[in-house]
Amino acid sequence: MRTRILPKMLNDEVEQYLRENDIIIVPVGTVEMHGGFPLDSETTISEAYALKMAEACDGLILTGLPYFYAGATASGRGTVQVSIREGIDYLGAIAKSLLRQGFQRQIYISFHGPAHMTCSPMVRDFFDETGVPILYIDLSMQMMKNGRDLFQSMDSFHAITVGAYQIMGRLADIPLTTEYTHTQKQSCSRFDDIFGLAYQSAAIGYCFAEKTDHMSTTAIPDEAFREKLAGEGAAIIEKMVERMDMRHITEEMRALADYNREVEEKCPWMPSGFNRKKSVR
Repeated sequence: MRTRILPKMLNDEVEQYLRENDIIIVPVGTVEMHGGFPLDSETTISEAYALKMAEACDGLILTGLPYFYAGATASGRGTVQVSIREGIDYLGAIAKSLLRQGFQRQIYISFHGPAHMTCSPMVRDFFDETGVPILYIDLSMQMMKNGRDLFQSMDSFHAITVGAYQIMGRLADIPLTTEYTHTQKQSCSRFDDIFGLAYQSAAIGYCFAEKTDHMSTTAIPDEAFREKLAGEGAAIIEKMVERMDMRHITEEMRALADYNREVEEKCPWMPSGFNRKKSVR
């Protein structure tokens, strides 16, 4: 296959793929202040994961979705902030388009912590509306679940950021030097007691006071160090994707669709009934 990135494919190539498979992975990102790294860091990390995941399960990826709810980084002049509701509606419209195109197995992923507030409601509403189960994978949660041994310190996180840019062919976008360090304490840390009362940043509204509050970064003095960090990070991403077992996940998605049909036959009053499914397609 020439490329797995849908926007870079010819229409004929997409049609050929859909004759044989129906998997698309959609990385959901942000453009937000990110210490000494580019504003689209968490978009690029998500896209790098998506590419490796697509290679593992013979899927395609839909790139170019960086403008969603950023959260507490709205205080940064470079941050593009989109409301959660606007993000849900926009992503839902894309999901319906992909379904009409023939992508029955859609997987939405993000390394951006607050992305669950956009993606999770969308996948549930989509199922109620269409009867088609699509999946959201929270990469931060996967990191805590399956990669604790790989993420020994913040240095590992910095490595995957640089590694992601290498995977996406954009390593030169990483600056060689930065004034930020990852040793500084967040200015809002005194509120951790209430921040921790719900999942990630979904507890209460706030914004960061200092530029160093979000993803302070390590110094990258020269190209050799940048390449070394990229190699370490790319290896972590590949190991994490291997542990996720994308073949199993996509097979389970198909099996779940069959299970859901059995439930619908038993409970025809469900909002995801057959009549609604037929009307959407």
